[in-house]
Amino acid sequence: MPTITSYPGVYVEEIPSSARTITTVTTSVTAFVGHTKRGPLNTPVRITSFADFEHHFGGLTPNSAVGYAVHQFFGNGGRIAVIVRVAKRGSGEAACVQLPDEHDDDCPVLAVRAKEPGVWGNGLHVTVDYNTSAPDETFNLQVSDAKNRAREVFTGLSMDRGHGRFVESVVNSGSSLIHAEALDEGRPAASGTVSGVFDGEFPDLAVELTVCIGDVERDFTLHDPDQDGEAPTTLVELALLLERKLRALPDAPGKRAFAGAEVVPFGNRLQIIAGSTDPADEVRFSGECAGDLGLDETVNPPVFALCGGADGDPPGPSDLIGSEAAKTGIQALRDVHDVNLLALPEVSDYESTEDAVAVIAAADRLCRERRIFQLVDAPSAWGGVDSVRAGISAFEPVRSDHAGLFFPHLQAADPLTGRLRAYPPCGAVAGIIARTDGERGVWKAPAGTEAKVRGVQSLSVQLSDRENGLLNPLGVNCLRTFPVVGPLVWGSRTLAGADSVDSEWKYLPVRRLALHVEESLRRGLQWVVFEPNDDQLWQQIRLSASGYLHALFRQGAFRGRTPREAYFVKCDSDTTTEADVERGVVNVVVGIAPVKPAEFVIVTIQQLTGQPEV
Repeated sequence: MPTITSYPGVYVEEIPSSARTITTVTTSVTAFVGHTKRGPLNTPVRITSFADFEHHFGGLTPNSAVGYAVHQFFGNGGRIAVIVRVAKRGSGEAACVQLPDEHDDDCPVLAVRAKEPGVWGNGLHVTVDYNTSAPDETFNLQVSDAKNRAREVFTGLSMDRGHGRFVESVVNSGSSLIHAEALDEGRPAASGTVSGVFDGEFPDLAVELTVCIGDVERDFTLHDPDQDGEAPTTLVELALLLERKLRALPDAPGKRAFAGAEVVPFGNRLQIIAGSTDPADEVRFSGECAGDLGLDETVNPPVFALCGGADGDPPGPSDLIGSEAAKTGIQALRDVHDVNLLALPEVSDYESTEDAVAVIAAADRLCRERRIFQLVDAPSAWGGVDSVRAGISAFEPVRSDHAGLFFPHLQAADPLTGRLRAYPPCGAVAGIIARTDGERGVWKAPAGTEAKVRGVQSLSVQLSDRENGLLNPLGVNCLRTFPVVGPLVWGSRTLAGADSVDSEWKYLPVRRLALHVEESLRRGLQWVVFEPNDDQLWQQIRLSASGYLHALFRQGAFRGRTPREAYFVKCDSDTTTEADVERGVVNVVVGIAPVKPAEFVIVTIQQLTGQPEV
């Protein structure tokens, strides 16, 4: 804004630069869609390591090709992946437990369900205690798995919908493990054994008690003046004494029901919980003395275990294709930004080629809309060159420049069993693409001696040079094994790169570079919208786009010795006419000269005879 002058002197103004930087977008974020052991259904989850995959999706499982593909992706240099779990429609069940009312065991008041369907939820358990600032009204809820690898604690919860710590609001927004639903008024029963109210002085504590945890029964003296000193006078002291006595009792072999027992004071009562995750290990005190102390008041399991979880069946073709309206299957990726590669490792095992082509075709439509490149695995039934040449005709409907086909499958030891088994190559290829992009750039073909497949022992089909020569013109990217180097990717064509198709997008790196430039320009020119459509705007567009393309030229993305030979940006009155201005349109024409891979290297050797000296 103009400076307002009020006194004689020198005024300094800062004028913003008219140049706007276009930031390059990602190139190798890979989406994997298919069946996993656990995880949210039809919900894209971004991960940065295989440890993340294990945490969110349960790791490897024999009937999930996605898990192995993700494992190979990160093993070959992948950095970021997006996982979409898909299951057969109508299959799968979330584990659940209904917590009873504290005063009525037959009246459930709170349902706790695993957040995701699957058998994994059967390993969850919850505990409830009343050790809060308002022990007569609120409660604490703790959830963990059987091995305590995941643990969440929610304190000061209330069953009152008008309360600021209403159980549904707090748990459902903060838990990654469970979903809570209030079924009725009241409060869920506390875990373990809850004593009666201690009002005033304690009764005689020098008494013999009998305690039974599960099937193990033990006798002990609660307070022995000779060993324990003075008798406790507060509830906290009594809790510490009882906990110490219980932990000193011998356990059943291999169990810690007594050794891990906890005694928690709250209000004027005690809560005794066995150190076990077995719901059968209830803490029961018996005898007249136990009644005097109120230790037989209320008996509940030490944990409330979730049960009834069932894994979903692997998805069929229609499940994988999904619904665009419901954002299921591959359509769940429509709202995800920065996805550059798509892998569907389960498709290669389809018995019907028609089903596989239908899924690939649906994925191709998404890829064209979202500028994604699809990595297609050759069918596992292709056991040799003849079967590839006979079966490739079925892929004619999906001869897309947004996809590349890779053959054969990989062979490596299964981390679960140690046995050799075959895997579709898409996960490893995606990792190699990510590795190549990071080391050389998106314009470098992810093939050659640098594209070694890590963690692989062999290939399911060994190809010779002559056999490779039969498949390469068909647009099939072969994986080869060479001496010393080992297995590597030895092809970089799109499915539209067959010699018979004669496509300008023959090579995979050329297609991916163009997609990268298109998406970067689309995002980098968003600021143009609603700007005055005049010469000044056109100049700023040319400056921004040229600066971005020149940076790529300096990195080696384009052919040519000079920028003029490598790219051009045209945005002026020739591209945007008066009629375009009236319609609110500005046209930008960008041309690039991409580098193409040296697919065939011809060395000519000439033998020279002896030359007479002159």
